[in-house]
Amino acid sequence: MTAGTHRAAVLCGLGGALPATVVPNSALAAELDTTDEWIRTRTGIRQRYVIAPGEATSDLAVAAGRRALESARRAAADDTAAGDNKVAGDDTAAGGGTGETGVDLVVLATSTPDRPCPATAPAVARRLGLTGVAAFDIGAVCTGFVYALATAASMITAGAAHRALVIGADTFSTILDPADRTTRAIFGDGAGAVVLRAGDPEEPGALLGFDLGSDGAGEELITVPAGGSRQRSTATPPPERDRYFTMQGRAVFNEAVLSMSKSAESLLDRIGWRGTDLDRVVAHQANVRILRAVGEQLGLPEDRLVINLDRVGNTVAGSIPLALAGAAADGTLRPGDKVLLTGFGGGLTWGSAALRWPAPHVEPVA
Repeated sequence: MTAGTHRAAVLCGLGGALPATVVPNSALAAELDTTDEWIRTRTGIRQRYVIAPGEATSDLAVAAGRRALESARRAAADDTAAGDNKVAGDDTAAGGGTGETGVDLVVLATSTPDRPCPATAPAVARRLGLTGVAAFDIGAVCTGFVYALATAASMITAGAAHRALVIGADTFSTILDPADRTTRAIFGDGAGAVVLRAGDPEEPGALLGFDLGSDGAGEELITVPAGGSRQRSTATPPPERDRYFTMQGRAVFNEAVLSMSKSAESLLDRIGWRGTDLDRVVAHQANVRILRAVGEQLGLPEDRLVINLDRVGNTVAGSIPLALAGAAADGTLRPGDKVLLTGFGGGLTWGSAALRWPAPHVEPVA
C-alpha cells in the first residue's frame, strides 16, 4: 500500500499531551516488590505519567488533538504567507472545508476507550468543535497509531477526506493489576496527535507508504481476558485477575523485534530506501532493549533511534506520536530527515510508515 501518484496525505500538524501526575520508579519501589535499578535495567524507564481519578482517555485525546490542530493552523498560516500552492481543489490547505479547522475526519487509536460503547472519537471530535465530521475508533493496541495513520491517509488519497486528525491515546493505568510490578513499571498514560491534509507526494511530510500485518494466533500474548462478549456470554463470573491486562513478556519481546524489523524492511524495499538511509527511527516505545534490537536489525546506531520511554514509559497507542512530538520540539527531528515509524502490539499486530520530515510548529510536551 503506497501513496497515490497525484494526491498524498501530508503531515502538517503535531501535538502531545500527558497527565499532571508523575510516578517515578521510587514511588513504585515503595509500594511494590521492586527497585528503581530493577526497572531501569530491564526497561530503560525511570518515570511515567498517570491520570487522576475522574480523568479518562478522551481528556488526553482532546488535549493532544487541540495542540495538533493549533500546530496545523500555524503551518497553514506560514504556507499562506509564503504563497505556497497545494493540491488543486484542496481548499482545506488554506483553512477552509469543514469548520474553522477544515478537518472532516477524526480517527482515534485506543485500547482504553471511555466506555465499551459507543466509540470515544465522536465525543473527542465534539469537544474539539468538530461536530458532524466522520469519527471512529481503531483498536490495534500499541500498533494502533500506525493503523489509524494508514486508514486516514488512505481516505485522503482516495478523496473520501481532505483533512484528518489522527490521535493515539491510552490510559493503561486503568486496566493494570495494582499488585503487578511488571506491568505497572512499564505502562504510562499519554496521547499524541497529528493532522494530515491532502497534498503532493513530493512535498515534505507526505506519507510515502505503509506496511501492516497481523497474526491472531498470538492473541493470548497481550490481552485483557475478561470484559468482552466471549467472557460475558458465560454464566461464570471471571476471576479478578482476568479483569486486568496481562502480557507474556519474553515471547512478546521476541515477536516485537522480529515483526517490527520485518515490517520496516518490507516497507523500505517498497519505497526504495535502505535501513542505513534513515535519519531517524521512531518505533513504539515498549522497552529500550527492543528499540536497540530493532535498530541493530536495520543496521543503525542507537543515536538514530528516537527514545522517550525513559520519561513517559509505554503509552501504547500514544507512544509513537508522543515520541514524534517530543523529538520535533527538541530539534531531534529536522526538516528533510528520512523517518521511519514502526510499531508492534496486541492482536498480534504490526505496522510501519515512512515520510520525509516537514517543519511543523510543535510545543514541548513535558
